[in-house]
Amino acid sequence: MFDLIKTLAQTFGPSGCEKKVADTITGLLKGKVDEIRTDAMGNLICVKKGTGKKIILAAHMDEIGIIVSYIDDKGFLRFSNVGGLPPLIILGQRVVFENGTVGVIWYEENIDNVKNTKLEKMFIDIGAKSRAEAEKLVKVGDMAVFVGDTIEQNGRIISKALDDRIGCAILVQLALNAPKTDNEIYYVFTTQEEVGLRGAKTAAFGIMPDMALAIDVCDMGDMPGCKPMAVSLGEGPTVKIKDRSVIAHPEVKDALIKAATKKKIPYQLEVMLEGGTDAGSIHITAGGIPSGGVSIPTRFIHDAAEMVDMKDVENAVKLLAEFVKA
Repeated sequence: MFDLIKTLAQTFGPSGCEKKVADTITGLLKGKVDEIRTDAMGNLICVKKGTGKKIILAAHMDEIGIIVSYIDDKGFLRFSNVGGLPPLIILGQRVVFENGTVGVIWYEENIDNVKNTKLEKMFIDIGAKSRAEAEKLVKVGDMAVFVGDTIEQNGRIISKALDDRIGCAILVQLALNAPKTDNEIYYVFTTQEEVGLRGAKTAAFGIMPDMALAIDVCDMGDMPGCKPMAVSLGEGPTVKIKDRSVIAHPEVKDALIKAATKKKIPYQLEVMLEGGTDAGSIHITAGGIPSGGVSIPTRFIHDAAEMVDMKDVENAVKLLAEFVKA
């Protein structure tokens, strides 16, 4: 499982540039499902056919990143965000472009207070001495992602892009294990979640499922000074109750709890105070689709070093395997 997570987490794939991730997943699942296709938004849809209910399990392929908006005379790159980028968290981080060019994010030295730094006061240094030299490596419109190795330590995974390659890894593992069910399962690896839950909306409209789950990450409340939240690392995957994008459908939520209880799988109830998941766009698509979510408790979301517990990941696979039988 760790090797799978590492492979997916280290694959380049900011929002709108998810093809390498899709190609990697296709290679892993070719011959393991009945159908693999992509749609106009670049969503990867892997189908295990059945005669029962149509169920979407969705995890987004895209990761946060930056996009070059201007290159100055000295070769420094100005940039904008692709997804949510807290300026203080990205300060001093390395980024890498698809062609392997690496840069460092820094800020203008003449600002009054670094705590007030905004993206428009920041730049990326790729070691170029001029605009012409920089343009040999990077063009306006090129995207980059954060550099962050994938390691396992004390049963926990630390890596960039666990949001949401961890969800992708869970779905790949589930599909490889092929839980026995009469239901028709759509493993949907979505695009552009970080910039507005876009890919999931079109995928759901094209499939018109009977129900859907978003498999993603969520905040937790077990670190010093955290906002109160009944989620801790290592205590089980969460059953979503609510986030800013969706209130989970009662039937979906109850089916997840029933599945966890039946198999004695540890789980937590999630009320996420910030953010949302693909369920937010799926549940209001095509006249309405009963939707919910299973999340992996994650520390340091939208950082170059996110952290999850391997037990939560493994239990999420078990929970979904039981859920799809319902």
